[in-house]
Amino acid sequence: MTLYDLHTHTTMTDGEMLPIELVRRLSVLGYSTVAITDHADSTNLHELLTSLQRLVPAAKEYGVTLLPGVELTHVPPSHIPGLAKEAKAHGARVVVVHGETTMEPVAAGTNRAACGCDEVDVLAHPGLITAEDAELAGVHQVALEITSRGGHNRTNGHVVQMARSSGCQLVIDSDAHAPGDLLDIRAKNLVGRGAGLDQDQCSHILSLNIQEWLLRRK
Repeated sequence: MTLYDLHTHTTMTDGEMLPIELVRRLSVLGYSTVAITDHADSTNLHELLTSLQRLVPAAKEYGVTLLPGVELTHVPPSHIPGLAKEAKAHGARVVVVHGETTMEPVAAGTNRAACGCDEVDVLAHPGLITAEDAELAGVHQVALEITSRGGHNRTNGHVVQMARSSGCQLVIDSDAHAPGDLLDIRAKNLVGRGAGLDQDQCSHILSLNIQEWLLRRK
């Protein structure tokens, strides 16, 4: 099984690893697809993506397809569609939105704005997401994240329930900031099982072909 992680952080924002160190460590764990999605708003979005595009050839040397990305974080909900579109125009392969986790003062309406945006790929740690927002995510093909991140993972079971009722895609990510946050296949499977998925469901999510999935709207 090839592994993916669509939500990781580096020294470009609040992570502890250089981008190439993150790539190397994940390659050793068997990952073939990695999105680096450092925290972004209107002040740093272009710089992050420009830097990541320069790293793509080096990642390939380690057998990793690097997907330049961003995590739009704490931006006003009304700004999400415009910034997501801007990110894609500037080369982002993956746009993550920092969802309404119960751990941080994320603005109300962030989940709804992300779930209704065609340029958003993943709604990270969406907290106590409503059934209506999960339905919207299904319509716009926005994946809901099951996360291993401490605190953010408190609502994983609820997210799974909402995804089941809406039929939207789930992904399992690390939200890694440090080397100890990275997941091997066993740990990633345990995150899914702990969220209430059975083994077949975990295997289906973990075997998602990310390259094909990213073409879903084309």
